[in-house]
Amino acid sequence: MHIFNKMQPGVNGFGCLAILVALAACSAPLAPLDDIVIEKTFVPEKCTRAVKVGDYVRYHYNGMFPDGKKFDSSYDRGSTYNVFVGKGQLIQGMDKALVGMCVNERRLVKIPPHLAYGKKGYGDIIPADAILHFDVLLLDVWNPEDGVQINTYHTPAICARKVEVSDYVRYHYNGTLLDGTLFDSSHTRMRTYNTYVGIGWLISGMDQGLLGMCLGERRIITMPPALGYGENGDGSDIPGQASLVFDVVLLDLHNPSDTITISNQQVPDPCPRKLVEGDFVRYHYNGSLIDGTFFDSSYSRNHTYDTYVGRGYVIAGMDEGLIGVCMGERRTITIPPHLAYGEEGTGSKIPGSAVLVFDVHIIDFHNPSDGAVVTVTSKPDTCDKLTKKGDFVKYHYNATLMDGSPLDSTHNYGKTYNIVLGVNEVVPGMEEGMLGMCVGERRHLVVPPHLGYGEDGVLGEVPGSAVLVFDIELMEMEDGLPEGYMFIWNEEVSGDLFTEMDKDKNEQVEPAEFTDYILRQVKEGRGRLVPGFDPQRIIDNMFNNQDRDGDGKITAAEFKLKADEAASHDEL
Repeated sequence: MHIFNKMQPGVNGFGCLAILVALAACSAPLAPLDDIVIEKTFVPEKCTRAVKVGDYVRYHYNGMFPDGKKFDSSYDRGSTYNVFVGKGQLIQGMDKALVGMCVNERRLVKIPPHLAYGKKGYGDIIPADAILHFDVLLLDVWNPEDGVQINTYHTPAICARKVEVSDYVRYHYNGTLLDGTLFDSSHTRMRTYNTYVGIGWLISGMDQGLLGMCLGERRIITMPPALGYGENGDGSDIPGQASLVFDVVLLDLHNPSDTITISNQQVPDPCPRKLVEGDFVRYHYNGSLIDGTFFDSSYSRNHTYDTYVGRGYVIAGMDEGLIGVCMGERRTITIPPHLAYGEEGTGSKIPGSAVLVFDVHIIDFHNPSDGAVVTVTSKPDTCDKLTKKGDFVKYHYNATLMDGSPLDSTHNYGKTYNIVLGVNEVVPGMEEGMLGMCVGERRHLVVPPHLGYGEDGVLGEVPGSAVLVFDIELMEMEDGLPEGYMFIWNEEVSGDLFTEMDKDKNEQVEPAEFTDYILRQVKEGRGRLVPGFDPQRIIDNMFNNQDRDGDGKITAAEFKLKADEAASHDEL
């Protein structure tokens, strides 16, 4: 029975009666009431809105006679009573009693007969002239004129962009009814809610409530049922005609038309070269989501990220964002998901549809076609003699990476570094860079990794694929010998070398005789050994080349001059 709607018996007003009571149950005499009596048994600390005439309310109640006997209850039916206030849909006393109530407020209302069912009563449930008591708990209130209400309680200091129609957003939320009852939360699922805004993928109130939000902003979005789930609710946790409250934090925002953005550039001056497609780059980075959540860093691995650019080895946005950087430059590259890891993300670290932010520091880059870059920084006024392959040189150097990280320096050891040019005693870029120098000249060399230590580098010293920088000064040089020679004569060659070597005249030259003879020629200036090598090893090699049969002795038949050889040998 409908005990509150006098005009529509049989329609559920406060609901079908759960307990039927006889007329005699209320026959005891009571003191008369002139008006309703309201006892506020619970008042919430905050009351952001009070019921007014014309509002729609949802509430629970227990209906009792003054002796405590229950005649009706919404709790017994498991659903609230939903009705407009002040429009004659309730008995007069209840219409009056609900005005001014706050959500979650509880009232004990006593209604006299003339504001209830009067002398007629209500069938065999409510006797004539019955005073009625109602224990009322207000759960919801809204008005047909209501729109979306927004309460922003945290705004980030910087708001570079706000949500617009057709943007794609990722946000966390707690969804409650107006009385605080939780019905859903993205936090409990540990996954953001991801959606387009303003194209009908959301309930209307949320579509409206998200517009204008900044990244990192927190707001409470309250909407009436007409902008939520309407008269029927969602069939599960949201009842019909329920106001909804969403506590939202916006974590991510992009538009399908977005491209990468570059910001916070720190460009070195000068910048003699900018990275182009096809270059190989070494860089450090910190990677985070757009809300600042960290997901990866090359620094934590103590190793740069090394890759070709423009070849599809990295995500498309990074390929694009690295073009045009200078060595040593720092920049922030913000990449929308369609140029990053898309709707799927990478699993645990990068969620689907996430905007990524990379703070990048360029360490070095090169191109596989690069040669060594040689810059003369100082040259003596007189420079008549230039280095060439085979020359023995002594020089000082400082070696660093492109970012200035020190690698090595001869000054630390207090002595020069000594090599023979052209015999692979140093990296190819150093050999190339030292050709054509004169004593006292200083040069600045930039050596790409394929002319340095390659992809592997030197464990613990030079990282793989590193561009090297050498500042060198040539201190001394000694002319080398013609290619293929380990000894040359400075004057006419004796016509009887074999006899001169064979001191004991036994018609064979032993190793000691050979060694003594060559060293004497060098000492007396008649001949030269190739510089930069151990003299004894060179002489041993020369002897072995003459000792054709390998018996440890050279006979006259075996002995030949270099000029007499059909093939090239490192010998006399």
